[in-house]
Amino acid sequence: MPTLKLRRIDLTAPNANAQLTKLRDQFRTEGEIVTPASKKLTQAVFGEPLSPAQAVSRICNDVRDRGLPAVLQYTESFDKVKLKPDQYRVKPAELAAAHAAADPAFLEVLRQIQYNVLQFQSGLLHRDAEMRVSGKHELHLRYRPLKRIGVYCPGGAAAYPSTLLMTICPAQAAGVENIVVCMPPKDTGGFSQDMLAVCHELKITEVFRFGGAQAIAAMAYGVDGLKPVDMIVGPGNQFVALAKKHVFGQVAIDCIAGPSEVVVVADDSAHPDYVALDLIAQAEHSPGVPVLVTWYEPLLNEVQVALEKRLAKLSRADLARDSLERYGAFVLAPDKQGAIDCVNALAPEHLHIQTRDPDAFVEEVESAGAVFLGPFTPVALGDYAAGPSHVLPTGGTARFSSGLTANDFRKRTSILRFTRNGLKEIADDVIFLANKEGLTGHAASVEQRAHDNGPAARPKPKPDKVLAAAGAKK
Repeated sequence: MPTLKLRRIDLTAPNANAQLTKLRDQFRTEGEIVTPASKKLTQAVFGEPLSPAQAVSRICNDVRDRGLPAVLQYTESFDKVKLKPDQYRVKPAELAAAHAAADPAFLEVLRQIQYNVLQFQSGLLHRDAEMRVSGKHELHLRYRPLKRIGVYCPGGAAAYPSTLLMTICPAQAAGVENIVVCMPPKDTGGFSQDMLAVCHELKITEVFRFGGAQAIAAMAYGVDGLKPVDMIVGPGNQFVALAKKHVFGQVAIDCIAGPSEVVVVADDSAHPDYVALDLIAQAEHSPGVPVLVTWYEPLLNEVQVALEKRLAKLSRADLARDSLERYGAFVLAPDKQGAIDCVNALAPEHLHIQTRDPDAFVEEVESAGAVFLGPFTPVALGDYAAGPSHVLPTGGTARFSSGLTANDFRKRTSILRFTRNGLKEIADDVIFLANKEGLTGHAASVEQRAHDNGPAARPKPKPDKVLAAAGAKK
């Protein structure tokens, strides 16, 4: 087996910042990380070479304009599956049958993870708030769940029950009543019996065998048999990410995610084998972005040896090796502060801190989607079972965004009530600023109420007149 070729970045080198920027930018959604096979297929479908963004724009606009026929056409073209009219939505009987045939041990694990996630997410929920100033005004902030959301679950190289748990359970904790699931029409997606069993266990009844950008567009715009949703969540490949970007504004989205990534920060106390396993775990997403940052130089060679040893025994070794060589990196920092600066520059999706004092290190970290502390907290715990969602910001977007939580499925409404005295107290400030902005109508709407006694209150109608009026309306 050939020697693993991993790029190395020395942060003391003159071009270190440029190398670090290149490393970060390669896994943005604009980086267009697509396989040669995907490029070839796109050209075959559209008859010309299109960038992923161009292809996604065509697909989404076509689904918006033509509806279900466009979705089925792209499903046949991209997924090579010709769905019959009675196949694209999974029947309740299919969901029930998959659940009945599922391994009891699998269902028991699902229930335990569901409990973990619901317990954690329910404890995060924002509560209604109010502020009252007696005799003057009341201010309220009210939360309500979204009515209908869509979950996209990829079905490429493997089936992902964990994604269903990490997206559906936070929505249910928030009180969302209507949840739609779309999965590609493959044995790892919409035809996977395990995936259908998870949907049934989570009481999801709307499951569609749609994948890719066409699935995102179908949920956003609605097609025959699938009403539009208010929000779309869930990971996917670059075409899915770009489709979510395209429909944003028509619906809300969780984030525009690129390939999954991990930065492992380690010092001389780290176990090389543990570090290698953590890098491989991310690399096997294929594409996945595994980065090691250390200021203890001997660790780099120690981890290199451990990677070679572990890859020789891995079932997805070729995929992991490709990710390590194409997207991974060993970064040598001059010292601990240099490592902290590097982490903050990368703002990674997953940050695993394997140092002597991870608690002190994390205090200096400004941006990361999720942080895992110590040698016994591998990222896989967060991916599968701990409680926080594994839907996290990628590509450096943790600088300004956060992982999915139950609160993302709730909307806030401000409710205000002022008395006449309360209005009079604040009126002059409002009038001054409104006039300053040239919005004299705004000023007048306050001034009229504040500086006169207002219109006389209308007398309440007598009961018999109320009844007569109600009868007249009928």
